[in-house]
Formats: sequence, C-alpha cells, structure tokens
Amino acid sequence: MAFDCTVLTMFPEAFPGPLGVSLIGTAWRESGLWSLETVDIRGFSTDKRGFLDDTPAGGGPGQVMRADVIASALDSVERGDRPLLYMSARGRPFTQALAKELAAGPGLIVLAGRFEGVDQRVLDARGFIEVSVGDAVLAGGEAAAMVVIEACVRLVPGVLGQAESLSEESFEDGLLEHPQYTRPRTFEGLDIPEVLLSGHHAAIARWRRAEREKTTRERRPDLWAKFTANQQAKGPPEFKKGKPSKDEDR
Repeated sequence: MAFDCTVLTMFPEAFPGPLGVSLIGTAWRESGLWSLETVDIRGFSTDKRGFLDDTPAGGGPGQVMRADVIASALDSVERGDRPLLYMSARGRPFTQALAKELAAGPGLIVLAGRFEGVDQRVLDARGFIEVSVGDAVLAGGEAAAMVVIEACVRLVPGVLGQAESLSEESFEDGLLEHPQYTRPRTFEGLDIPEVLLSGHHAAIARWRRAEREKTTRERRPDLWAKFTANQQAKGPPEFKKGKPSKDEDR
C-alpha cells in the first residue's frame, strides 16, 4: 500500500519541488511507494472575485483564510484514515519520533495556510493537528509541508536503498549524528581521523559514539539533558557474560 499524501494549497505549482528528485522522487514517479496530490484551495471560493480570506474578527492586520473555503477543499478529498496536519508556527514541534509515527500510517493530508492563518473553527471541527517545523515564521505552509512529507516518506520501506543507513541518524536514539568523511584522505591540510582508517570496528564504533555525544552536548544541550535523563532512568548497563564478540576489544 502506498503512502498517500495530499496537500491543500493556494500554490499547487510549488509541488513537487524537492520531493520530485533523487530516491524520493524515483519512489514516487517510478516505484509508486508513495503518492502526491495537490488540491488548489482557490477553486473552492464562493466569492465572485475568488477571495479565500477575510478580515480578522476583532480587528487587526492582515487577512484570515475562511473556514468554509478550507472545509470545502478538504471535503473534496477522500480522507480515509489519514491524519490532518496544519502547518503552523504555534503548532506541536515536528520531530523524528512524530515522523516515524506518521510514516507508519496510510499517509497525510496537509493544509498549507497563508496570510495571518486559518479560521480556528475549521481546524477544530475537522480535527487538524497543528505542527511546526521550527521556531520561525514562513510566508506560507508549502515549504513546511514539504519538510514533513519528505521526513515521513524517506522512512517508508523501500524508498531509501539501505534501511541500516537510518539507524545512526540524528535523533534516532536521542543523539545527533557523528561527522562523516570520505576521500581524499587529506583535504586542505585536514586529514581523515586515523581511527576511521584503522579497520578496527569496535574502535570506530567507540569514536563515533563519542563524537555523537560530544556534538549533541555542544550543539543541543536540550537533547543532551533529555538523553542523559533517559540513560539514568534505565540504570547501569548489564554486562554480558561469556566471550567477547569479534568486534569487541581484544
């Protein structure tokens, strides 16, 4: 079963954008592992001038997208069991854990808003989940919708070639990813760390783990605090009895 994505937007021409390239694009265009549909909200205006918005109740700057127009656009789509997401700066933070949760489902319906936002009544009545991709305000929800879709689609089985490549990515176990290197061995006076060239798998694993912890501690103290709290809650590790594996210290 494909992972089906529908985006409600004023600008369907913005898609597929980066969703149409590389392995993700191939999985859409050729493999059919996921699908992408856009619905032009402008086609559901009942105003003879085609307006989708009106002034905010209570006054204030800008315009607000009308609840009836959004509802009509949404009701034109076969929802099934797909969750409804509204991209909003005030929404629930989008995390890797949420991406994994969503990717395990049948797909997504994403509302990309504009102006000052969307009438709250349609969000409440239809059960939208408000989601934020970061502590910044965008001109519209299209770019944020692409972020969410890409993060989910790449977790769909078969979209990326090597499932094991996902296991040490940032956020998978609460830590950021370690630095990566490749040829040439020396670049502008900087060498690849010798341990990565040693062929000693246990030493390489230790180095990568240490780099992940260091990077997380320095760049994301919030994640580091959560990680250390989780580790403490688990208690001290249990040491395995018997002979060490071939990858352990000799």
